[in-house]
Amino acid sequence: MAKRSFEDLVELMKTLRGPDGCPWDRKQNLPDLKPYVIEEAYEVVDAIDRDDRDALREEIGDFLLEAVFLAEITRAEGSFDVYDSITAIHDKLVRRHPHVFGDVEAKDAEEVLVNWEKLKSDERKAEQKSVLSGVPLSLPALLKASRLTEKAARVGFDWRRTDEVFDKVHEEIAELREAIDSGNKEHVHEELGDLLFTIANIARKLDVNAEEALQSTNRKFSRRFESMEKKVHDGGRNIDQLTLEEMDALWDEAKAAERG
Repeated sequence: MAKRSFEDLVELMKTLRGPDGCPWDRKQNLPDLKPYVIEEAYEVVDAIDRDDRDALREEIGDFLLEAVFLAEITRAEGSFDVYDSITAIHDKLVRRHPHVFGDVEAKDAEEVLVNWEKLKSDERKAEQKSVLSGVPLSLPALLKASRLTEKAARVGFDWRRTDEVFDKVHEEIAELREAIDSGNKEHVHEELGDLLFTIANIARKLDVNAEEALQSTNRKFSRRFESMEKKVHDGGRNIDQLTLEEMDALWDEAKAAERG
């Protein structure tokens, strides 16, 4: 099968959005495409997590399609086209890699990050933007907490030691208990958010991706629970017919089976 070029995809999208194209494609606008952009990004991540190269090949194509789709809408309205976006990221990468394209030296990845953040800081100052301005509003909450605190930490606003974050966790748990005892749901909402935010900070200090860690635990929970369900169904019952004690016993069996 002959390989297609990026230009082939751009022209295909122009045809789909054209007068004789697809009614559904022609009807879409930028807000309409937001859920598809998010969904395709997660499907790329899912293929990576499953280490499935065939799926990844397909999902990268789907993800790329959303970028081309968005840019075709803006091209048609006269704002910019996909090549303007390519030019913008090309120029940014050259500007942010002076250790490759200039005379700046960077001995390791950590030094690259420091230089990168300094360059971003200089750009923000010129545009009068906040240190936190690059964090998208629509990021999942746990990932957003990690990104916000990463950016704050890079300018020195951070705990010195991981132990200090654990102290903060204990403090937030105590405050959450007080809020629960008070019966004030708004206060509980706030304190629970503070606790989750602090947990995200622990993950960052330990160099663990909090979003991926929680997704891993979600998968583990689903796997063990489905194992419980299968065992119950094989015995001719439904899981909602079990007592909590019976379910706990099956859960322990599922854990033991995974550990071998």
